[in-house]
Amino acid sequence: MKCHGQNCGSCHRECLLANEEEAKLGEECGVFGMYDLDGGDVASSIYYGLFSLQHRGQESCGIAVSQTDGALRNSQVCKGMGLVNEVFDAEHLEKMAGDIGVGHVRYSTAGASIPENTQPLVLNYIKGTLMVAHNGNLVNALDLRQELELNGAIFHTSVDSEVIAYLIARERLHVGKVEEAVKLAMGRIKGAYSLVVASPRKLIGARDPFGFRPLCIGKRDNAYFLSSESCALDTVGAEFVRDVEPGEIVTINAQGIHSDKSMVTGQYSRCIFEYIYFARPDSYIDGISVHSSRLTAGRILAQDHPVEADIVVGVPESGNAAAMGYSMESGIPYGTAFVKNSYVGRTFIKPKQSSRESSVRVKLNALREVVRGKRVVMIDDSIVRGTTSARIVKMIKDAGATEVHVRISSPPFRYPCYFGTDVPSSDQLIAYHHSVEEVAEMIGADSLGYLNADRLAELVEGDMGYCHACFSGQYPLDPPEEDIRGEYEH
Repeated sequence: MKCHGQNCGSCHRECLLANEEEAKLGEECGVFGMYDLDGGDVASSIYYGLFSLQHRGQESCGIAVSQTDGALRNSQVCKGMGLVNEVFDAEHLEKMAGDIGVGHVRYSTAGASIPENTQPLVLNYIKGTLMVAHNGNLVNALDLRQELELNGAIFHTSVDSEVIAYLIARERLHVGKVEEAVKLAMGRIKGAYSLVVASPRKLIGARDPFGFRPLCIGKRDNAYFLSSESCALDTVGAEFVRDVEPGEIVTINAQGIHSDKSMVTGQYSRCIFEYIYFARPDSYIDGISVHSSRLTAGRILAQDHPVEADIVVGVPESGNAAAMGYSMESGIPYGTAFVKNSYVGRTFIKPKQSSRESSVRVKLNALREVVRGKRVVMIDDSIVRGTTSARIVKMIKDAGATEVHVRISSPPFRYPCYFGTDVPSSDQLIAYHHSVEEVAEMIGADSLGYLNADRLAELVEGDMGYCHACFSGQYPLDPPEEDIRGEYEH
């Protein structure tokens, strides 16, 4: 198929529909840590915590544990490619004896999804064992990596998490406490990171001074937890204690929780997409309900982009709450128009272009009796390249909808993200090259409305700032001179 020009919407739509490449955003990574001060084994609880964070990363996962009353080097680690319930079984978990440990679920961009890059990273060095799990992206990872290599470091992965682990290990040789080494390492690294680190006797959590990525503390009886999201604390029966502040270092040892806030700057830049898409709706991040944020986004869309229609539907899962908000504000009935295949992960074998099967239809299918003969408002969280949106709009129209009005609960993507979100370079973003009207024609929508960037703050009301660089191009810190995403990422 040949395109005939920039403004040929129908031609571009055919090209989008012919492209089998999945065009949704990649999830974040997820981290989880536990220290049972009574000496109980933690592996099974970490497993369930990771299971609750599975939405943040579906390519690989791992758990590392050790005994705080054992030798300095007594760690056990199990990790691999795949989902949590594919990598672990009861036999694995029963063998992993230890009262302190960390876990990780990972998502990466193409090219770096290899077994060597699975986490947690486990380093054995002169002070014992260091177990590290990291969520985020560093903007100076390449420079630090080259510096460490020139000083004799040998890297086994291509993730910037290993750079962080080496820096902590090196600084630990010169200070009395591992939390001091974490602090010194934080002084060197720039970018987004939520860290969970286990030393032979301590569990440490750290969050970058901008607070790009979430991290919270939980407690169950005499055990403490660190988690990317509060929903995982609910799963393991832990009480939510509080969020780790941006720039804060939390140390958990036999005496309880200790906090170092000397690196807190108050210049916060939380990732707004945690609330729009990444986080599970039953999580609270920095005191804000993710579900409520999405309801608010839907209400704003109804206020700013009203349309006459018969039904409002959401694209699962993150579009559902925004669709409910649109329905409540507009008075248009809310309905469920999609059946989602819950057994399909991000890594399923995609059909060849020559095949009739669509990668989108494998995951979603429309309910004909819900949309047939109706004017539909379809709410989704984002449009990246437009491929997925074009297929879903076509799916609804093929099911009998007379009109499909697309509403997006985020502003248009125009700039890449360097802080851990899989937003590609501008030349791959449909909104960078085309107007709203052109995008609507290209994806086959009867109308299209995005969330107004000026109203993003209403999703996260409060004193803490948020990052909107992927919409505005205004980065809270300078991006790297060389785009190394996909090679050295979370």
